[in-house]
Amino acid sequence: MSQRLYPTEPLKCWGKAKELRLKYYKNYAEAHEKGGIRWAGGGWSFDAVPDGLGEDVYPLTGEPYGASISVNLEFSKKCLEAAEAAGYARDLCSYFRNYIGSLICNEYAFGGKYPKPDFLWQGHICCTHGKWYQQVSRLEGGIPLYVVDVCVGPPPPFGKLTRSKIEYVSGQLLDGIEWLEKVTGRKFDDEKFLNAVKYTIKSTHTWAKICFLNQTIPAPLDEKTMFSLFVLLILHKASKEFADFYEELYEEVRDRVARGIAAIENEQCRLLTDSQPPWYFLKMWRYLENNYGAVPIGSLYTFAIDGMFELKEGNFLPKEIPNKWPETREEACNLLAEWNLYRPQWAHFYGFNYKSTLMIAIAKQWKVNGVILHYNRGCEGSSLGVPTNRLDLLKAGFPVVSFEGSMGDERDIDETRTIERIDAFMELLGIKKIKA
Repeated sequence: MSQRLYPTEPLKCWGKAKELRLKYYKNYAEAHEKGGIRWAGGGWSFDAVPDGLGEDVYPLTGEPYGASISVNLEFSKKCLEAAEAAGYARDLCSYFRNYIGSLICNEYAFGGKYPKPDFLWQGHICCTHGKWYQQVSRLEGGIPLYVVDVCVGPPPPFGKLTRSKIEYVSGQLLDGIEWLEKVTGRKFDDEKFLNAVKYTIKSTHTWAKICFLNQTIPAPLDEKTMFSLFVLLILHKASKEFADFYEELYEEVRDRVARGIAAIENEQCRLLTDSQPPWYFLKMWRYLENNYGAVPIGSLYTFAIDGMFELKEGNFLPKEIPNKWPETREEACNLLAEWNLYRPQWAHFYGFNYKSTLMIAIAKQWKVNGVILHYNRGCEGSSLGVPTNRLDLLKAGFPVVSFEGSMGDERDIDETRTIERIDAFMELLGIKKIKA
């Protein structure tokens, strides 16, 4: 029998998070019925900008949609095979292949036919991003596409954020506003845009504060739960409804810390993970918790895919909200560009050692006992330099185990072998099973 070390209780706003997610996908599908418009793009798109077109503008971000498909193994197989039959290589992003297969099959993961977007609005840092939506545009008969390039060099603290870099991105946003007016026939509302920028900054800052609270022993949140919470940022970080939800979540997690409420009742080991998880195999996270009292406390990915942090004197800290909010379109574009260029998850696209530095800082601050690295065949971007990260973590004194898989293609993982590697790793850490 397991030993109860800490009190636990369900997360009160869990149901609300699920409702908001389903509402998002429903709103996108039904946008035209309500007289609204819809757009598609990546989770790192500057989604505050299209919000200036009105309150009836609904996005569909590709990465979470691809992840949603991947957990439905039958539908995912159909989509992946459709993409491959159309000539898309199997070593491409597995989110992309799930997404493009859904489009080819004309099936929406949440029921009905695939809802065609009115325009495509994308940001480009990963090698797949811009090309992804070029293909969507081509397959759907030439949907208008605008891509914002953010490849300006390593973000702080690994590179200097110069005025020219900020203006390079903000200038594209300003041009994009004119483009949006042209392709939609709508007048851009600066007030709505300014508010959306505020919500973007508040939501990404608040999620960082929530993750920061997980340094507590016992951890108030486990990563499997966090996967379902951070996704709202990737769906629409500029949404007021989502920004308000994160404030509510932060207050609840802070209360859990104050009262000593744990994510799992028998925490005896803390783990740092890496990259996108294999969404169809999240039972690995529950296996760790239920069999070893091992709580994955998060990862650079979970914390900072859209949570905004800074590295100061070796400490990984939530980035502070600006003292003054913008008052003009130009100021808002500059702030939005600068804020996003601090994103920690963009650093490792420029160098393996940047990711190692951030992971080691997290491992120390969050007091982890070991690290699980994912050789993610489904995402070349997040897997860049993982062998180097492994060596750097080992040199820093953190035991490491790795497994091969894919975030969105269940054909790329050996579940039995992965569990065996986990068992061997826990034995190495000296953690015994708490259940027979």
